[in-house]
Amino acid sequence: MAARAHHLLLRLALLCACACAAALGSANAAGRKMVGVYELKAGDFSVSVTNWGATITSVVLPDSKGNLADVVLGYDTIGGYVSGKSYFGALVGRVANRIAYARFVLDGKAYHLFKNDGNNTLHGGHRGFSQVIWTVKEFVAGGDSPYITLYYHSFDGEQGFPGDLDVYVTYELASPYELRVHMNATAANKATPVNLAQHTYWNLGGEGSGDVLHNTVQLFASRYTPVDSALIPTGVVAPVAGTPYDFLAPTPVGARIRQVSGGKAGIYGYDTNYAVDGDDAGAGAALRKVAVVRDGKSGRAMELWANQPGVQFYTGNFLQDVEGKGGKVYGQYGALCLETQGFPDAVNHPSFPSQIVSPGQVYKHDMVFKFSF
Repeated sequence: MAARAHHLLLRLALLCACACAAALGSANAAGRKMVGVYELKAGDFSVSVTNWGATITSVVLPDSKGNLADVVLGYDTIGGYVSGKSYFGALVGRVANRIAYARFVLDGKAYHLFKNDGNNTLHGGHRGFSQVIWTVKEFVAGGDSPYITLYYHSFDGEQGFPGDLDVYVTYELASPYELRVHMNATAANKATPVNLAQHTYWNLGGEGSGDVLHNTVQLFASRYTPVDSALIPTGVVAPVAGTPYDFLAPTPVGARIRQVSGGKAGIYGYDTNYAVDGDDAGAGAALRKVAVVRDGKSGRAMELWANQPGVQFYTGNFLQDVEGKGGKVYGQYGALCLETQGFPDAVNHPSFPSQIVSPGQVYKHDMVFKFSF
């Protein structure tokens, strides 16, 4: 009881927190729950999170001259995240990315999911983990390691997926200028696919400051998974050498972007899963260096480390006149995403690393963002 009272006091003490009532329309909802915004702060480094979709709503840090800026795209109100279609900052699942024809077979049984991307399922369906209210389990706003832990219970049959699943994510700040993300999920009673991804859109020059085509990106991945016209993997894992997908050396985002189809006629850009170099990945695996992004104008840089086999590199190809924070309008290539993950459509490709979690097993996904300037 004392811990619960302490948690409530912390929530009341957060001056920047906003709250609104929102109905949780799933079968396991009872009445209405509150949605809030929670700030983690360490000196001039701060991250704000809402329990709507376990979403990162802002990341504020200095540039090389000490000027502060928010470097992630988003909205001014919770309503923007509820109605938005871009997954700004959200934790997506139960299975991130695409599942072909919204179906898969597991233990001899066919499962049919919600189609929300043409004939396919994207990011868990039309009401995946990014579109539900998470429970705030712990929240420490300041100190040496500010953090927030959020919890969601996904029920058997939600969006068509089998089995009950208990999901946790912790966002934690560490010195100097590190954001750590710890995700885990336990399957309760049935085997089920699990592939969580953190879907923040990064613009190290500051959100709304223009496109990221001048940013340099280095991906520690010598292979990628080619896709068809619907952005579904073909099953091949191909070398990046000699292709426009090669970012083994630091390369401007825009250097070869016009050579890459974005999945629709007239749309160009990366929406590509890379196989991160290294032997081991997944629960219990050591963190591996995944990517480095640099913005020359601001001097900001971001390293990403994680323990997953893949990373989705997305260049905001479908952003078009999206009204964001402070009335700013986000356009095409206005940010980039680096979503560590299992391979897309792995449930339909036995040769890909498995995403199946058996009853009692725990899925673990760790990420570290290291910022410098």
